[in-house]
Amino acid sequence: MTAQDVHTELHRLADPDTAAFLQGFFKTGPGEYGEGDLFLGIRVPVLRRLSRQFRTLPLPETTALLQSPQHEARLTSLLILVDQYRKGDEILRQQIYDTYLAHTSYINNWDLVDVSAEHIVGAHLWYRDRDPLYHLASSPLLWERRIAILSTFHFIKQREYAESFRVAETLLYDPHDLIHKAVGWMLREIGKRDFDAEDAFLQAHYRNMPRTMLRYAIERFPEHLRQAYLTGKR
Repeated sequence: MTAQDVHTELHRLADPDTAAFLQGFFKTGPGEYGEGDLFLGIRVPVLRRLSRQFRTLPLPETTALLQSPQHEARLTSLLILVDQYRKGDEILRQQIYDTYLAHTSYINNWDLVDVSAEHIVGAHLWYRDRDPLYHLASSPLLWERRIAILSTFHFIKQREYAESFRVAETLLYDPHDLIHKAVGWMLREIGKRDFDAEDAFLQAHYRNMPRTMLRYAIERFPEHLRQAYLTGKR
């Protein structure tokens, strides 16, 4: 199996009409966050099936696929890496983790981050030093900052919230809407498991939060609490 084999299948599955829609949906125009990204027009369920077909793709070939200019190739590569990380031994997991962090410039849209960060970076740091999260959170690269907060989803699912709160504090004044949404989403996920923990964090910080972050965080709150936060009366 080679990266070229995957590319051959991707081009066979391509749909120009879907590609045109995805180019707009993922903001690929001049000055937008996905500027210049190229789409073949293949939906995620199809890519998931394809990734299972190539689940044993060697790491050098998967890495080559990750460097493709075509969005769906990069997404397929990440799906393969997530599966291989989950099933791999410690040596392979370390190699995948190192490969992932060495190629963050190719993990350059929100769906690419969201499908992979928790399963590779979050899972790898669960029993390790968490300092890499803060290097990512302070990065000038938007996607590394999103990787930082999305990686903590792994911790949230283990009902450990402290790291998510620390990264959220680091990103509280981030200028980008995609970070506001990601942090708010992770806070909401904490609240689904421990309302009091999220509520305490929000009471300490909500007055300084971007509005989008707050709205995402309180989306599932009872209406009277939502209004209290939105009107600054909590």
